[in-house]
Amino acid sequence: MLSAGPTPNVDTAHWQLEVRTEDHATWRWTWAELLALPQDDAVVDLHCVTRWSKFGTRWRGVSLDVLLADVPSAAQYALVGCYGGYTTNLPVADLLGGRAWIAHTYDGRPLDPLHGGPARLLVPHLYLWKSAKWVRSITLLRDDQRGFWERYGYHDYGDPWREQRYQGD
Repeated sequence: MLSAGPTPNVDTAHWQLEVRTEDHATWRWTWAELLALPQDDAVVDLHCVTRWSKFGTRWRGVSLDVLLADVPSAAQYALVGCYGGYTTNLPVADLLGGRAWIAHTYDGRPLDPLHGGPARLLVPHLYLWKSAKWVRSITLLRDDQRGFWERYGYHDYGDPWREQRYQGD
């Protein structure tokens, strides 16, 4: 539930997700269009950099495999942008292969704004700060570009099993 600023209150009537490639081609989905895509249910464990874990959490959302299936790109990295200005960086490979979702439902209920609603990125195999709240964009990049917390010393990758909390871990 940690955040770097105030909780954005994003109305689903105005919510939009944009994917932009390294060549500046753009794809957009409204809330209704996102919900019309194939949906996945995921039961995953979450790990926070502050040293807590929550096991067996239940989510529903759209796999990044679905969202990026028709987006031609050779990008190796993604910079995820959020309502409220937050960003985080990830390798594209960590968004594919059934490993990441745009999640809109938690434990059978619409995702609360305090926890990133109406939609957040969910990348459970990395520390939770990589699962950006209030997601609004994914920019595909040829070169890695640090996100908000990464510029303040958090690890660029954030693997909980390797305890990659801070730069140099």
